[in-house]
Amino acid sequence: MQKVLGKWIQRYFSNEEALLLTAILLAAGVVIFYLGGALVPVFASLILAFMMQGGVNRLERAGLGRMFAVTLVFLGFVGFLTAFLLIVMPIAWQQSVNLFNELPRMVIEVQNLLLLLPEKYPDMVSETQIRQLFGLAAAEVSQFGQWLVSFSLSSVTGVMTLLIYLVLVPILVFFFLKDSDSLVRVWTARLPEKREMLEQVWREMDAQIANYIRGKAIEILIVGAATYVAFAILGINYAALLALLVGLSVLIPYIGAALVTVPVALIAFFQWGGSSEFMYLMIAYGVIQALDGNVLVPLLFSEAVNLHPVSIIVAVLVFGSLWGFWGVFFAIPLATLVKAIMTAWPHGDLEAGSTSA
Repeated sequence: MQKVLGKWIQRYFSNEEALLLTAILLAAGVVIFYLGGALVPVFASLILAFMMQGGVNRLERAGLGRMFAVTLVFLGFVGFLTAFLLIVMPIAWQQSVNLFNELPRMVIEVQNLLLLLPEKYPDMVSETQIRQLFGLAAAEVSQFGQWLVSFSLSSVTGVMTLLIYLVLVPILVFFFLKDSDSLVRVWTARLPEKREMLEQVWREMDAQIANYIRGKAIEILIVGAATYVAFAILGINYAALLALLVGLSVLIPYIGAALVTVPVALIAFFQWGGSSEFMYLMIAYGVIQALDGNVLVPLLFSEAVNLHPVSIIVAVLVFGSLWGFWGVFFAIPLATLVKAIMTAWPHGDLEAGSTSA
């Protein structure tokens, strides 16, 4: 066993760059584990700056100066953030409150529909079972309401933190954009001169993650806007809230679309029942999902992510369980990082290693 383990270590960790990359990954893991909460605005600013760097580069290639290009892109970002916070979020919040107030009526309607089952299928289900089921559901809804009240009462600190982030993050984004080259030079100057493997990993990650993050942001905007227009034309309640959910659902490949279909279908059913309006809305929703999966995604991510669907789903489950929302958002980039490291990692000759041993 010791001999086999020694051969394995010699094969995969005899290279100096492999040891250096291992040390960098371990150090990054320790920083994220112990300081991740405190460094959230820094990480968010790096992500946003990374997304906008492509726009700065395009403006520079068009002949604009670096500072002017950074200023234009940054002003566009601030304008979009302001519009989102002052227009989209208040509407979505108001519709969320209205939906929560309407939940008791929806629950009663569902109960009345299910109580018809014992009449049609008395051998399979009884009225007592239906009432017990709704008793449990009512208890869960009551607990959720209590949690919501406690959350609102304890959200003052959260609101203050959010206000601080709204000031701090744009400032960090501006300086990351303006001084990106000098910051990269400062960090790379501390690395060894021989770093072919690190550069290979960085090149692959820089191309694929940049394309993925920018493409995902564009996909969220297009899908959310198209959904809102379609839902508003068809007249469904809570159109802005549902459009926001549908837009954000693209963050979770395969799983997100399936999950968000449930609230869309339920709200449409409670509003129209099984009428033609319900069918029209579900057809429109299906068309949007089909265009997203078959037209928009191939255009935005043609070669940005080359991962098997099973790998993507596993990455979403693993990183989502570790880091929640951010783990889900970065599941595909993190899976791409793992793949890039595995591709670039030196594979020593096992036979040569055994001969020298």
